[in-house]
Amino acid sequence: MNNNKFLWATAICALFVPLAVHAQSTAPSTGTSTSSPAIFDGTADYRTFSIGINGGGLGAVSPTGGSNDFTKWKADFGYGAYVKWQLLHSLALRADYLGGKLTGNNDDKLGNGTTSNSPYSEFETKLKWTATLSAVATVANINWLHRKNFVQIYVSAGGGIAGYSPRITPVGGAEVDYKAGGKNIQELVIPVGAGLKFKLSEGINLDLGYTTYFTDGDNLDGYVHGSQKDKFSYGYAGLEFVFGKHSKPQLAFSNPAAILYDKLEAQKAATDQVQARLNAEQVTNDSLSANVARLTADQDGDGVSDFFDKCPGTPAGTKVDGSGCPLPVPEAPKVIEKVTVTEEDNRVVREAVRNLEFATGKSNILPHSYETLNKVAELLTTRGFSLKLAGHTDNVGSDSKNMILSKDRAEAVKAYLVGRGANPTRIEAVGYGETQPIASNKTPQGRQANRRVEFTIY
Repeated sequence: MNNNKFLWATAICALFVPLAVHAQSTAPSTGTSTSSPAIFDGTADYRTFSIGINGGGLGAVSPTGGSNDFTKWKADFGYGAYVKWQLLHSLALRADYLGGKLTGNNDDKLGNGTTSNSPYSEFETKLKWTATLSAVATVANINWLHRKNFVQIYVSAGGGIAGYSPRITPVGGAEVDYKAGGKNIQELVIPVGAGLKFKLSEGINLDLGYTTYFTDGDNLDGYVHGSQKDKFSYGYAGLEFVFGKHSKPQLAFSNPAAILYDKLEAQKAATDQVQARLNAEQVTNDSLSANVARLTADQDGDGVSDFFDKCPGTPAGTKVDGSGCPLPVPEAPKVIEKVTVTEEDNRVVREAVRNLEFATGKSNILPHSYETLNKVAELLTTRGFSLKLAGHTDNVGSDSKNMILSKDRAEAVKAYLVGRGANPTRIEAVGYGETQPIASNKTPQGRQANRRVEFTIY
């Protein structure tokens, strides 16, 4: 079998294998799948990254444009690798590398029986590298007949750069470099391909494919001739290794139809369980309703059911206790005289605050404060007022000592007023330390204003 027929057979196999082998014949499960990822939960539950290595036949030929500028092409070995990111069930991005050698000559006769009049007899091109990025689309990924896919058909197209160096042999001459010194040529390439992928295990796939590379130049074979640009093809077989946890399925081989079926079955089973539980609860509720009706019957209308009523037949409107018996009639409430604080009362309190002084750093009340404090004590004893005393200090000294001093000073005022006949239960004494200044502590006048005990009568 000649080389031309060999590569054409590879292309036909990659493009036209029947869709009947698309899926493995596995009967749908009657149970609910608990391991399949949710169909609308993104790609987190799938394996999406993989790498592949492959090898196969390289030829300076394409199904769409013959063998470039020579009449006969030869099949040579090529090798490649790729990294793939599966975006969706049926769409991926793939970055490919390809290398190898391309050769050809003018041994075949033309269609009119003559040989080529080319000045060159043969060529050899080292394909040093080809770097491309392609979109890969999986055909018929959704399978409504079978649950598990183990074969997929894919097509791809993209773009990239190829680096190569041709050598040509003139008729009757010696082989020479197309570019002096064998310098590398870089050209834009457009790869278009198709293939089959077989799932060997959850992490390994067998990859068979065929790709034609359309170059943006006519120098691939070292001979610029005619208006058509050169092309080359790669038929390959390789292995793809999928990264990720073994428990996660491959996104590319997951069947959305089967996953959707599993989710619907799971929802139906859950709904059936809820309905069965509701039916059981309804039976229980009916029994409870009968018991509740018996327990809530209240013939005398006193709010206590007959089952617990120890005093049945209570007259309507009678207030009863928890056992259904009448409550004692309460005594008439005492009238409490409302106490009103007058402006004169507030003046007496303000005067006492102005005259109140303590020994420096202590809670001892200075004697000249007694007269106005006596008037406050008289208000408390004769008018029934309540009083709140709030002690404050400046910021001189530690926080803890100031808090204690402010509390002690408020308590000292309370003790003095109690000593003058005031009710101690109606006097509240609290200390705030230096936390509530009313003036700046940076001046003597401000610190003096902050050292105070505030009176509030009510």
